[in-house]
Amino acid sequence: MSKQSEQNSSQQAFDILEEQIKALIETCAYLKEENRLLRTQQERLQEERAALMEKNQTARSRVGAIITRLKSLEANT
Repeated sequence: MSKQSEQNSSQQAFDILEEQIKALIETCAYLKEENRLLRTQQERLQEERAALMEKNQTARSRVGAIITRLKSLEANT
């Protein structure tokens, strides 16, 4: 193999490697952004869940109070 063809072969290998590295960098950037979005979504969903649990507890308390009042009304009649 001549020196010129060895250089061409080496250059092609470097070009391929450079393209692969660029693709990895793009993939990494994409995954970082996706991870950031997923963490934001997870935080929002956890906040929403906490709010729903609080509303659920409030509703249970109100239903319990209504049942207690109905039982006392029933006992008084």
